[in-house]
Amino acid sequence: MPEDDVLLRARERAGQLGCVPVSPGSGAVLGVLAATLGARAVVEVGTGAGVGSLYLLRGMPQDGVLTTIDVEVEHQRAAKQAFAEAGLKPTRTRAISGRALDVLPRLTDGAYDMVFVDADKEGYPAYVEQALRLLRPGGVLAVDNALWHDRVADPARRDETTTVIREVGRTLRDDERVLPAMLPTGDGLLLAVRR
Repeated sequence: MPEDDVLLRARERAGQLGCVPVSPGSGAVLGVLAATLGARAVVEVGTGAGVGSLYLLRGMPQDGVLTTIDVEVEHQRAAKQAFAEAGLKPTRTRAISGRALDVLPRLTDGAYDMVFVDADKEGYPAYVEQALRLLRPGGVLAVDNALWHDRVADPARRDETTTVIREVGRTLRDDERVLPAMLPTGDGLLLAVRR
């Protein structure tokens, strides 16, 4: 389905800010997952300009609340503009400006239906570990850019970012607490259900 004007404007603001938003395909998957879970409490690590946030919020029930974290105040401002354009009540979002590793430890264990990670790649291992603590049983972790421009599958690629993302995939594959799956949508969407 083509994106509507609200999403297109959010995508445009993302470009101006230098954020790389989720692809339309990955966004659609996030919305479907949120709807399937009936996700009332979702955490997003990396707000960007709010493109992924909009997809999540559209899938969530009307009383669902998205907690979205970004270190850049400018990104959050752009996201709030997108939320207003989408006609979302301010009570549906909790935008927290700050470093994710300062914010995540303050959130409640097992209280979230879904956690979406789409921030600085070097932080992925720590964000994923925090996410597993935050998810309720049956909750879903989604990690964007999990194929990292098709570099993750190529063993010859050993740059730091590729190595970090590859390791996150391995860690989730071997973690008894989750059931993982890789979706080749967008730049790769790694999903893991909390057992």
